[in-house]
Amino acid sequence: VSGEPITYAELGSKVSEVRELLYRSGVNKGDRVAILAQSSPNWSIAYLAIVTLGAIAVPLLPEFSPREVAACIQHSGAETLFVARRLADRIENPAELSLQRVVRLEDFDMLVGSLERSGPVPDVTIAEDDTASVIYTSGTTGRSKGVELSHKNLVFTAIRGQFFQRINNLDVGLSILPLSHVYEFTIGFLMFFINGACIYYLEKPPAITTLLPALKKIRPTLMLSVPLIMEKIYKNKIVPTFTAKPVVAKLYRIPLLRKLFHRIAGRSLRKTFGGRLKFFGIGGAKVDPVVERFMKEAKFPYAIGYGLTETSPLLAGSGPAITKPGTIGPAMPGVEMKILEPNPVTGIGELAVRGENVMKGYYRDPDLTATVLDRDGWFRTGDLGYIDRKGRLSLKGRSKNMILGSAGENIYPEDIEFVLNQHSLVSESLVVEGENSSLVALVQFDEERLAHAREQLLALKV
Repeated sequence: VSGEPITYAELGSKVSEVRELLYRSGVNKGDRVAILAQSSPNWSIAYLAIVTLGAIAVPLLPEFSPREVAACIQHSGAETLFVARRLADRIENPAELSLQRVVRLEDFDMLVGSLERSGPVPDVTIAEDDTASVIYTSGTTGRSKGVELSHKNLVFTAIRGQFFQRINNLDVGLSILPLSHVYEFTIGFLMFFINGACIYYLEKPPAITTLLPALKKIRPTLMLSVPLIMEKIYKNKIVPTFTAKPVVAKLYRIPLLRKLFHRIAGRSLRKTFGGRLKFFGIGGAKVDPVVERFMKEAKFPYAIGYGLTETSPLLAGSGPAITKPGTIGPAMPGVEMKILEPNPVTGIGELAVRGENVMKGYYRDPDLTATVLDRDGWFRTGDLGYIDRKGRLSLKGRSKNMILGSAGENIYPEDIEFVLNQHSLVSESLVVEGENSSLVALVQFDEERLAHAREQLLALKV
């Protein structure tokens, strides 16, 4: 956001330089090359240099601990690492991890390793089914699970995903999520890149102090986000505005007036986002239905997307014009969906999907792959949901999370968590099964708001 834009031609030249650096330092087709850095233009350059040499990119989340980073590097067999300066301390001893090359991402200076070869970089034949990336969904929490995605998986999603929103070379995106997430990478980078759009990267985490100035400066037309950001805006800004005064709060409870209030708030919110926003994609988790109702009534141009790392990631969704609160929407073109063993009354069951965006498998783990991917290409998502007559998908939660009540009823913890999260002092909650079929809620409070509430209570006592 604070830097100078570079053209596609300049980016192409830089990719060639970095590809040459990799080749001369000994990287070959099929080698794994890790990237540990926050999102930036140089992250994209490193990725493109890796895959156009026929090597395999291994993106690592910036929040991974040194132990998780080590587990992923060792499991993938990566011998080369691009690392951001501020994350270099996550790699305590490169030699212990068998890293032969370490390159600083900010200036592509080689910190470990040397140039071994000379001469021009040879042409590399790359097939669409070759592995492009191995993405780790967990580090040392249980077994390391690397999702192996092909070039076809990723490009298929970037092309077909435009069914929900077209992108052109006049569009401007503001990237606030890690490129190491396949959600931001495929939709927020590849989809933009193949259409010649412009992408700005937020240098710091998306807090109010960093996000608002960036929105004012960039005035994006498209953005991707996770539900938490809009949920915080709703709870901390929208709700207090209409509930602080008793008279307004009473009027706000009337549906017709609530919609009018939301419409007014929506105009202000669109202005806050720069005034040009036409697509605000939300994915990565289920959206709070109350927050989604606000966005719909406010005519805020939000879109819903659902998918997993294993599906590159998009499976189903809705563009701003067709969102319906509580539902995800239809399948992305080219994706098949079915419900396994649906409940005869509710129609709810585990969702299985098939398409060109489904992963090749879990890296170096055929046994684990076999538990979720059958010979016909159907992938078991582990998510519970149902598909209505119009082909729209709705989700109920994870199959492993469902709790069987004492009366035999199916209890979906996510539904209870949504109710708990409505409380102004609650930041997050997790509902689990307790003793004797009871339910227990683990609640994390919003410390800032809790401190304010304590001050008000003390003032009342005085």
